[in-house]
Amino acid sequence: MKIAIFGDIVGRSGRTALIDELPRLKRRLSLDFIVVNAENAAGGFGVTARIVEEILAAGADVITTGNHAFDQREETDIYRTEERLLRPLNFPASNPGRGAGLYQINDGRSVLVVHAQGQVGMHPCDDPFAAVDGAMAGMKLGRDADAILVDFHAEATSEKQAMGHFLDGRVSAVVGTHTHTPTADDRVLSGGAAYITDIGMCGDYDGVIGMEKTEPLNRFITKMPAQRFQPAAGEATLCAVIIETDPSGRAVSIEPLRIGGCLKGAAPSI
Repeated sequence: MKIAIFGDIVGRSGRTALIDELPRLKRRLSLDFIVVNAENAAGGFGVTARIVEEILAAGADVITTGNHAFDQREETDIYRTEERLLRPLNFPASNPGRGAGLYQINDGRSVLVVHAQGQVGMHPCDDPFAAVDGAMAGMKLGRDADAILVDFHAEATSEKQAMGHFLDGRVSAVVGTHTHTPTADDRVLSGGAAYITDIGMCGDYDGVIGMEKTEPLNRFITKMPAQRFQPAAGEATLCAVIIETDPSGRAVSIEPLRIGGCLKGAAPSI
């Protein structure tokens, strides 16, 4: 199976670039399944029902989010009605939506997507290790799902790496999101799980983690806010990883994909 997982969409720039490019990438790379993290897609904070519909219409199979999942407070009903939209599973159980789902693709194969948030340097949430274990209870890779993908939305590189080793041998991939900066440690772990500490973002890198640089600089220098953060509006770089799995569901490769904007490009072997 050939799978693409895209890092956090930030603002209109990242959103437009992904929606425009995704259909072509799906055809060119012969992608079987696509996951997109969209937690910053609506003005840099959260998602809306319209944005969710547009990303799914462009070819995404599942949308994940993160700590900004509910920032658009008037848009939370979409989590109740759209099963392809996930919020972190270790949020309070009373929150709308869910954090994991088993999805069928056209040829009959199935993909389990699990989405959790880290605890280190993040707002309080339940233990992500126990939560992921619970979501996978009774599920065996290659028997109950042809692929199992984990989007771990976390700040600390150590916590992400620990999650990768914790799940190695039981899942197809553990990918990190949240920090908006692509890391260079994409690899297949010894047990067959594809891993990367952070995919990076789909947004304008000529800013500060996707935000227009003036206000972040002001706050670092003066320690005082002057205005709201605004997403940077220049040309976006799309950041993703392309993962291939074998019939057992274990990864055989993971490669970075970077297109457009000011980052050095990267393309997987086709």
